[in-house]
Amino acid sequence: MRNYGGVAMLRFKPTFIYLTAFYFYILLFFFFPHSSDAQPPLSPRSIPAHLASDYIHAIIQTDRTIYSQYIVERLGETVSLKASEDWENMNSLPLPAQFLLMSSELVNSKNLGIKYRLMSLWPINSKNTFKTKEEKKGLQKVANDPNKPYVWTLNRNGKVLFNAVYPDLAVTKSCAQCHNNHPKSPKKDFKRNDVMGGIHISFPISINGSGATQKDLVVAPEVVADYLHAILEADRTVYSIKIVNRLQKKNIIYASENWWEENTLLLPAQFLLNASDLIKNMRLGLDYKLTSLWPINPHNGAANKFERIGLETVASRPFRPYIGTIQVGNQSYFQAIYPDIAVTPACVTCHNTHPKSPKHDFKLHDVIGGIVVSIPTESD
Repeated sequence: MRNYGGVAMLRFKPTFIYLTAFYFYILLFFFFPHSSDAQPPLSPRSIPAHLASDYIHAIIQTDRTIYSQYIVERLGETVSLKASEDWENMNSLPLPAQFLLMSSELVNSKNLGIKYRLMSLWPINSKNTFKTKEEKKGLQKVANDPNKPYVWTLNRNGKVLFNAVYPDLAVTKSCAQCHNNHPKSPKKDFKRNDVMGGIHISFPISINGSGATQKDLVVAPEVVADYLHAILEADRTVYSIKIVNRLQKKNIIYASENWWEENTLLLPAQFLLNASDLIKNMRLGLDYKLTSLWPINPHNGAANKFERIGLETVASRPFRPYIGTIQVGNQSYFQAIYPDIAVTPACVTCHNTHPKSPKHDFKLHDVIGGIVVSIPTESD
């Protein structure tokens, strides 16, 4: 084990229809190679593991922030839509921690190598306590200094695993109140922005040279892109199925394009786009966006030849992403375009009935566009 110190539940039970489609796409994802038609030549260097970890955490954290602030807190105040532990029986929203847990279960089930979970020194659920001495040390470190993650490596079954614990912050007042008021909470004096626990991220890495420095611990860019997309897809799936589709079917609340003015849910596309804006503001160089051959918003059309060919490729063969590299000034980026699937009837209805949609015959599980993930890298 090599220690680098600090460097800056509810089970998910999908419906039978969704489960069948989900595993169908997973089967395609793993047993078909990357599409190679018209692929630009690749020569990106591997990405340092600590940067890959920062990118992974950034997506987890921004999606959780959007859900906590734009959904849970806003709708709790404006239309009295509550978030509760027993959300399925109470016709309410899942708690932010439950949202993350459902998403992490989806990602972990894909067997991509990446795993992440919530844990705490003061868990409400005993399953969320630390499991090892290193995890406990990580939680203690980020509780004392939330400005940087605690990082270490671990050898397991012939693989070297990169591990990082990031602080889990109470991003809204409701987060602190939930923990303070819960009868099983061992700590009841949390305030907004306090560290309530940690997010533990783990994934396999390669070692260059002696492995003596962090730059020697690396991950291939296409693997990092798969990790990031898996989290985006899981969060969007949980939001679309467990929140938007469920609450609309029960006539509790609906999603709309003018969500702020109408005090409604964000459309799934808007959830992703608002989270991507937060990512840009973090200035990590990481970026992702929605794009389509049939955009409702013209700004979401293919921006260049690479995106157009990529969209055409994943629309006809949604098995693996279309990948390549681009140069912007002195900076190289690895890019991957993944199919954007209509996972709920609400997705289909929205696109088919929107007056600005150029295509009106989408069906459930059709490819309705693509998600472009851009990761900064260096070229040989």
